[in-house]
Amino acid sequence: MILILGLILLIAAVIVGLAGVFGNTGPGHDLGVGGDFSIFGYHVTGSTGSLFLSGIIVGAVALLGLTLVMMGARRSVRRSAQARRELDTSRREAAVVDRERDDLIKQRDDARAGGGTGAGAPTTDMPRAETDAPVTDAPRGRGHWFGHRAAHR
Repeated sequence: MILILGLILLIAAVIVGLAGVFGNTGPGHDLGVGGDFSIFGYHVTGSTGSLFLSGIIVGAVALLGLTLVMMGARRSVRRSAQARRELDTSRREAAVVDRERDDLIKQRDDARAGGGTGAGAPTTDMPRAETDAPVTDAPRGRGHWFGHRAAHR
C-alpha cells in the first residue's frame, strides 16, 4: 500500500513538473511584465518567487513519493529474506526428521533380520551422517569491523 501511494505521488509530481516545463516555453511565457506561467489551466501571475515556491512544493511531493517507494521496497525485501530464512529452517528440520525416520526404519529392518534380539533394539550403533547445514537456526551473519552493530540496518 505504501509502495503504491509513493508511486502515485512520485508520478504525479513528475507529470506536473514536466507539464510546467514543456507547456511554458518561448518568449510569451516570461514572468516579467505581462508574462504568465500556466499549468493545467492554472495561471501563476506574480513574481518568480511564487513560481519558485511552487517548484519547491512539487519537489517536496516528489521527495515524499520517492521516500514512500523506498520504504515499501525495503519492507518487501525484508519480508522475502525472512521467508527464505524460514524456508531454510523448515528444510533443515525436514532433513532431520527424514534422517531419523530412515534410522528407525534401518533399526527395525536390522532387528527383524537379526533374529529377534529385541523389539526395536538397535543391533549396531551407527553414527548419523553429517551434513553441511549449520547446527543452529540463527541466520549466519558476517563479522563487523568495529564489533557488534547496535542499530538495525
